[in-house]
Amino acid sequence: MKLNESTWLLEEKIGQLFICGFHSLEADEQILTLIKDYHVGGTVYFRRNIESVPQLAALSSALQRLPRNHADVPLFIAIDQEGGMVARLDHEGMSRIPGNMSLGAADDLSLTEATARLAAKEMLALGINFNFAPCIDVNNNPANPVIGVRSFGENPLKVAEQGVAAITGFQQQGVIATAKHFPGHGDTAVDSHRGLASVPHDKERLNAVELLPFRHAIEAGVDAIMTAHVIFPAFEPDGIPATLSRKVLTDLLRTELGYQGVIVTDCLEMHAISKESGIAEGAVQSLEAGADLVLVSHTLSDQIAAIEAVKKAVKEGRITEERINQSVERVLRLKEQRLGTPTFEAGKEVLAASVQISLTPEEERVPLLTQIAEKSVTLVKKGSNFPLNAAKPVLVVWPELRHRTEVDEPAVHRYTLADALENCGVQVELAVIGTYPEDEELEQVLKASLAYDQIVVVTYTAEGSLPEGQKQLVQELCRIHEDRVVAVSTRNPYDINEFPEAETYLCLYENRSYALDALAKVITGRLQPTGVLPVGLNNSYPAGFSYTLNY
Repeated sequence: MKLNESTWLLEEKIGQLFICGFHSLEADEQILTLIKDYHVGGTVYFRRNIESVPQLAALSSALQRLPRNHADVPLFIAIDQEGGMVARLDHEGMSRIPGNMSLGAADDLSLTEATARLAAKEMLALGINFNFAPCIDVNNNPANPVIGVRSFGENPLKVAEQGVAAITGFQQQGVIATAKHFPGHGDTAVDSHRGLASVPHDKERLNAVELLPFRHAIEAGVDAIMTAHVIFPAFEPDGIPATLSRKVLTDLLRTELGYQGVIVTDCLEMHAISKESGIAEGAVQSLEAGADLVLVSHTLSDQIAAIEAVKKAVKEGRITEERINQSVERVLRLKEQRLGTPTFEAGKEVLAASVQISLTPEEERVPLLTQIAEKSVTLVKKGSNFPLNAAKPVLVVWPELRHRTEVDEPAVHRYTLADALENCGVQVELAVIGTYPEDEELEQVLKASLAYDQIVVVTYTAEGSLPEGQKQLVQELCRIHEDRVVAVSTRNPYDINEFPEAETYLCLYENRSYALDALAKVITGRLQPTGVLPVGLNNSYPAGFSYTLNY
């Protein structure tokens, strides 16, 4: 698929460089306008676009069928399907794949590759051809509010190996993989959705840590690399975030690292760009810097303004048409390589199926997802109360995610650790609190706990550090009950630093059903925990620590 300039208008070429989202379960006026009038080359799905397997397959097919110039050029249909707590495909019939830190704790590259293959097969069946994954940021900052369990861990080489395994699984199955967020978003304490972060290390350190996974990804032939809205003074001394920096995207990524694939920006509506440079100006600057695809995920007026700003920049000579052609050629080459000529058969098998359909047979997916979950449960501290006595009742304190964050959304699945323990034959009382619990909730839990000799308190940290209410509750439970408390983190493994007095502590890196079933088996003594810490929690528990294995 080559660019024939005589048959392409400038507006059509610019459109190919944009991926834009919309807000409906069907092709609505927003996406119709963007494709018909602004010739955008792709779209991106969020949960707002997904109701069921048949609905999503039908939507993808309908989008590819939309009449447009150059109808032989298929659309990119993208998604953030990282797994774990960042998974848009999490509905009935879809495999709930584990997240990166769970895979890092399982520490088995063959399982990581198999997970990516499973995810890719399902994406293709739903008409999705572009995954904004894997995240290969090295999460070496416990205060990082946005990466955390989205990372494979803090060891750069292990992150690199895991990332290559995921890239291989996606791309061998035919889905475009995206290594993100270049040059590295792991050592930041600011969420770029909300502000502009900086990684102030020197080049030697950045090459040894942040860049190492990207070098491996490039060597593995990754199709796309997503930029970080983060400042790297060692590469860009003028305070320009990587997404907008020619020194980072062209001099470093293209020239020094030799990357010839597609560069896609993270969403320009994130505050690190929108509140600093502005979305329209950000689109122009990102293409000047060397990006090929501009992502504007949400607002139609911003999407149109960005496209029009690029067109104006070309017509005024700020960006040459030759520069636009370079990116269009990369985009068309990738579409031909991975997408081919559209046949509009996406989701053919599921369009007529019921909502209960499983995209992957249970006999194929359940053993894989169960094995990963069981290998990922990490025992950090073992007190005299571990394992639990399955013949005695247990109080489970469960934090419920009730608000949306930039990477998490309120839980749509109500399966809890109490359900998993009941499946193991344990008598359980469930006490539900919010992730930011009210004082009344805390008082009720403490009162209920007085009737129990076995208490499992679950923590969930969505952003930054453990919320104060959860922290106080664990501390008070440990004070009252001492060795009768088992504490379990179900997202951020660093939670133990807020309650070091807990005698038993386990890490689970997501709160989904396969992981909870595995945890229930471990804390009732039915399964030996073998998970390896992907990140260091403190001096006592470094990365690589396992209660049963040390390396």
